[in-house]
Amino acid sequence: MEDKATGSQTQHETCICRELGAHLTAMFGIGSDETWNHVRNARVEMLKAVRSIIDERIEHLSGTEHKGTKVTVE
Repeated sequence: MEDKATGSQTQHETCICRELGAHLTAMFGIGSDETWNHVRNARVEMLKAVRSIIDERIEHLSGTEHKGTKVTVE
């Protein structure tokens, strides 16, 4: 893949979000900077969603529960 800013070849890690963005842009012939910016932001948001799912699952499996505060009632 060629870096638009420098014109040099860049190596990127394999990521389903990156691949999906590349397929969508190829399918629809998208190439503007604004569109690439949206695709990049969408990839970041998808990765944040995956991180959130993993965090919730870890919390569930570790057995930590959010407990309320005891209040003395007269």
